[in-house]
This record gives sequence, C-alpha cells and structure tokens, in this order.
Amino acid sequence: MNSSMRKYIAEALGTFTLTFFGCGSAAIAGAALGTLGIAFAFGLSIVCMAFAIGNISGCHINPAVTFGLYLDKRIEAKDVVGYWVAQFVGGIVAAALLAAVIAACGLDVSQVGLGCNGFGEASSAGISAAGAFLVEVILTCVFVLTILGVTADEKQSPFAGVVIGLTLTFVHIMGIPLTGTSVNPARSFGPALLMALCGGSTVALTQVWVFILAPLAGAILAAAIYRFLNGKSE
Repeated sequence: MNSSMRKYIAEALGTFTLTFFGCGSAAIAGAALGTLGIAFAFGLSIVCMAFAIGNISGCHINPAVTFGLYLDKRIEAKDVVGYWVAQFVGGIVAAALLAAVIAACGLDVSQVGLGCNGFGEASSAGISAAGAFLVEVILTCVFVLTILGVTADEKQSPFAGVVIGLTLTFVHIMGIPLTGTSVNPARSFGPALLMALCGGSTVALTQVWVFILAPLAGAILAAAIYRFLNGKSE
C-alpha cells in the first residue's frame, strides 16, 4: 500500500472516531453529559487520534483543517482532494454505524438524533442562519489558527495533540448551544445525510451548507491571519 493511501485511510479512521464518539455522546448521552461533557467527547477524540495517526497523516480529520494547511503551503493540492474524500467517507460511515447502534437500543433515530448541527428551530438558542455562519467562521478560525501555530514548530509537536484537543473542547463549549458546533464539514455532513436517510427530519441536510461553507471560510481567515502575523508575504 502506498503512503498516500495510508494517509487517506488514516484520515477516514480519524474522522470516523471523531464523528462516532463526539456525535454519539451528543445523541445518546447529551442530557446527562451536558455541554461540557459533549465538548470533551469531541476534544478527547482529537487527542486520541493525534497520537494514533498523527505520524501517518498529520491527523487533520477535518476538511477545514486540511484547507487551512493547504493555504499555508503545508500540503499539496492532490492530497487535499484525497483527504477530503476520506474525511467525508469517515463521517458518513460513523453516522451510519451510530444510527445502527441507536436502533439496536430500541430507540428511534429520528427522535434521538445524530448530533446534527442546525440554526433557527434546530438551534437551542434559535440563532439565525447568518448568525450561525458568523459563529462557525469565528470558531473555525480560532481552531485552525491554533493548529497552524502549534504545528509550525517541531519542538511543540509532542504536545500538539493535547493543545488541539483542548482547543476543540474550548470552541465547543460556546458553540454547542448556538449551532451544535461544527467547525468540520465532514462531521456535519455525515449525520445530516443519515438523519434524512433514516426517515428523520431533513432539516439538518437542508441547513448543512452553512456548516460546510462557514468552516472553509474560517480556515481562509485563519490562514490569512497566521501569514500576516508571521510576516509571510506570499
């Protein structure tokens, strides 16, 4: 197996883990865990995968992170496509297996949900589409900016996974009541698609464009800020 394929498989596995455990915690135990517990479920998934696959693919497990690293010229364009495909596949498979687990518990997926993101009536705070877009841009920008900074120096690599995981936890704490926190198009698309396929609400799927475009816009902003602060003219 060539090195590129290993990277793509690692990215699919990492995105699967993030989506399955993060969204699974929100869907199955959200009432017991609360915002902080769900936030840590997502954050600890990153820590886990950073040490498991970080040396193979860099553990992006997020199309927005891959895009931000591409804009900072740390990954080639050909790998961006491979990473994105792998990440979306990982998110979809995770959502499908999560739906199967929920059904195996005798629960209705359409009632329990799959940890989908949303705005308006699908948001705990009732945030508007424009507000959700703005929030996701800001949260993703902070998240990707942190990744660009902590991975730039090899001296920081031993604890980069912990920093990134805690940052994801940090942005989820604010974002969960507003949009459910995406900052990751693959994590959003998989649950939204499976909710529609399982006969549940199609609201998440009709709203998922916000949670695809806003994180990518946040990555662009993060890359621009990082390059400006570090005096990179190109």
